[in-house]
Amino acid sequence: MNYPSKVLERAVEEMSHLPGIGKRTALRLVLHMLNRPASQTENLATALEHLVQDIQYCEKCHTISDAAVCEICANPLRDSSLVCVVEDVRDVMAIENTGQYRGIYHVLGGRISPMDGIGPGQLQIESLLKRIENEFIEEIIFALSSTMEGDTTSYYLYKVLKDTSVKFSTIARGIGVGDELEYADEATLVRSIQNRIPYVESTLKG
Repeated sequence: MNYPSKVLERAVEEMSHLPGIGKRTALRLVLHMLNRPASQTENLATALEHLVQDIQYCEKCHTISDAAVCEICANPLRDSSLVCVVEDVRDVMAIENTGQYRGIYHVLGGRISPMDGIGPGQLQIESLLKRIENEFIEEIIFALSSTMEGDTTSYYLYKVLKDTSVKFSTIARGIGVGDELEYADEATLVRSIQNRIPYVESTLKG
């Protein structure tokens, strides 16, 4: 594709790095921003700059935060003895949108996937072990995606943690096998959390 401007070409190139955005879509978005009032595009640029420079991750649960400890972990009204283990911040947002869960979270930062070169060492598993050692935690809910990778991650965590005094449960299979948690509707998520079942080694065996 020939561009009349190197500045335009660079903007399109950077935009096309976003997931699901090809060069044609990137060009359409860039031209749209050029046609908007300059202040709107400048506001977007400022917001992205702050995203890179100011975003933090909660030192306890690893979700995205504006402070060292996120609002959920810092809230004394949350049940800190109940920890819901999820893959990423999108899952936290999905469960929080139901308004039904009053525990806290632990964000792994992904799931075990040998095909993608992601092993236990790349996830926030060690910090979960430390939380169990240093905090009063009664129950851990495995709320990972119902995929092979999600189930493998749950099983690995169970094997590592099963000798502790913590009770383990997993969200009910209202989440379809192969589904990503973030795409589940709120009613399904509520039922899955409320009707969670004990996590045992036979869970993966059907």
